[in-house]
Amino acid sequence: MKFMQRLGRSFMLPVAVLPVAAILVGLSNWAIGIFGPNVVSTFISAAGIAMLDNMALLFAVGISLGMANKTDGTSALAGLVSWLTVQAILAPVTVSVLYGIDVESVDPAFGRVNNVFVGIVCGLIGAWSYNKFKDTKLPDALSFFSGRRSVALVAAGVSLVFAAILLFLWPFVFGGLVIFGEWIVTLGPVGAGIYGFLNRALIPLGLHHALNSVFWFDVAGINDLNNFLAGSSGDGVYGVTGQYMTGFFPIMMFGLPGAALAMYVTAKTTRKKVVAGLLLSAAISSFFVGVTEPLEFSFMFLAPWLYLTHAVFTGISLAIASILPVRMGFGFSAGFTDLILQWTNPLAQNPWIILVMGVFWFFVYFFVFRFFIRRFNLKTPGREDDDVVEEVGDAAVGEDKFALAGAKFIRALGGKDNIIELDNCATRLRMEIADTSKVDDAALKRAGASGTIKPGGHSVQVIYGLNVQFVKDAMEQIIEGKLDVPEAIEAFPGATAAETGFAAGVATAVGVPNVAAATIAAGAAASSKADAAGPVIRLLQPIEGAVVPLAGVPDPMFAQGVMGPGAAIDPSGDTVVAPADATVASVFPTGHAIGLELDGGVELLIHVGVDTVNMKGDGFEVLVEAGQKVSRGTPLLRFDRAKIEAAGLSAITPVIVLNDETASVAFD
Repeated sequence: MKFMQRLGRSFMLPVAVLPVAAILVGLSNWAIGIFGPNVVSTFISAAGIAMLDNMALLFAVGISLGMANKTDGTSALAGLVSWLTVQAILAPVTVSVLYGIDVESVDPAFGRVNNVFVGIVCGLIGAWSYNKFKDTKLPDALSFFSGRRSVALVAAGVSLVFAAILLFLWPFVFGGLVIFGEWIVTLGPVGAGIYGFLNRALIPLGLHHALNSVFWFDVAGINDLNNFLAGSSGDGVYGVTGQYMTGFFPIMMFGLPGAALAMYVTAKTTRKKVVAGLLLSAAISSFFVGVTEPLEFSFMFLAPWLYLTHAVFTGISLAIASILPVRMGFGFSAGFTDLILQWTNPLAQNPWIILVMGVFWFFVYFFVFRFFIRRFNLKTPGREDDDVVEEVGDAAVGEDKFALAGAKFIRALGGKDNIIELDNCATRLRMEIADTSKVDDAALKRAGASGTIKPGGHSVQVIYGLNVQFVKDAMEQIIEGKLDVPEAIEAFPGATAAETGFAAGVATAVGVPNVAAATIAAGAAASSKADAAGPVIRLLQPIEGAVVPLAGVPDPMFAQGVMGPGAAIDPSGDTVVAPADATVASVFPTGHAIGLELDGGVELLIHVGVDTVNMKGDGFEVLVEAGQKVSRGTPLLRFDRAKIEAAGLSAITPVIVLNDETASVAFD
């Protein structure tokens, strides 16, 4: 299973070339439709078709890269060598000599060796040769061929054996694939429906790519995708080609966004704001690009019967599209971009019907999903149990954002030592974990994951989205020590309970009250073994207003004392002042929170409002800077309560002691 999942991920690299081919051929078709055949359209079309005609070679190189262990490119060369070797030996001219027959008498199967199936095997040969022999040491006389230089040689030798086997078996293997493809074709719309259902049903296992290769590429002679993109210059048949792709458009562009809307309207009122961003971005990805995994994985394991319904709907859509006089294809996936690019493709038949089907499927998905979610109380996004808290408001941007997410993921996965292998596909982190019991699914979700998959053994997959590559790169740099762990979630080895408590307070102060903050703070609390009541810390009230107990703060992190003891203020003033002589330990850029280290060693957090990090600094003015010495009564920051309340947020301000679980706070 692990092998097949990794192979499925490796498919994404060569398949990623298809959008380029689709754009080129699509632009060519647009140009021909407007200006008729011309030099420019011919030039562009030739470039796109060149990629399509060599897809098998791209698979050989891409899979050899994807299946290798941290390759430096040597495996790609080995995959190319394997491909060239097999193609040369199994070429009809060579086979005619080997069998002692005329070229015309050679089995037609050898005219179809240039296909994705053979490309896949050659890629696997290249990757295997690299993984096994990249560190090989030979005697001094042959030392030139040691290490990575031996990889291509080994790949060539293994390919000789593979070609010899294919010389006898390929006619039977190819014939079997053709029979399977022809059997599906004979089923007509039913066959298309079966394929559509299995296409979605196999996504959790990552095996759908293997199924796609039978129908979209030239493994069994169907070659639906390439023939469609080639247009009138290919082997496609108007009214036939595209039947294994058309039905995906209404589902990906309209059906799944309808499901996203259903999940949003059925989410708990208190969670709608949290899940809106997730569902909206996933729906946009599905509609425009046809990348559905972020949305599908958001409910696939939370509500598996709902996902099965989705797979059935996909099969029905392909069957209906096969019956109707509508045909459409894509270069990457069934999104709006490909629909527009291929609208004028000579093989496109009544593409406007897709829009009509799409409206139908939007309402079907919306009403069916909403009914099932409510009827069976399915735990779709925003309907999880109350102990699952979504994390929002990461203030980091750009590379810092991905570094922060990567650091959180590493912690939630049990630490860097628990991660054996780390890789990614289009939307997923794919990993081998030493001890899967240490994986915290809830923490991963709070850190930004759409879902977590544990296929079995040591395999773990984390669904993130289209930017997963950047998260994976950040994780690798953190693991290798090339990137510092973001301060907001770093637990310092050997730190005392007081030190880790302050780190947790800083994490919350910067607007990322993640699982690390809760865990660190809880650890600090657990480390306090004092039986007697702790000290009473007397402070100048930092803001004018009514003092309220922490239990009155509308945030469980504060109300339940997870952050530490203290009190809160319902402010009537607009200025926060230093409650004692202190050093400013931390100031968050948006100005809503300040950490202080009092001269007596007490570490204090003043957090203006609840969830005010989401205001991005609007309404806050910081008057000091980190490291600055301040005296009792020194103004620290100003805020606009009216803006806080206009944003629908509470202005109640907790004042928390971070490094003494037994302490209490009293204001003068």
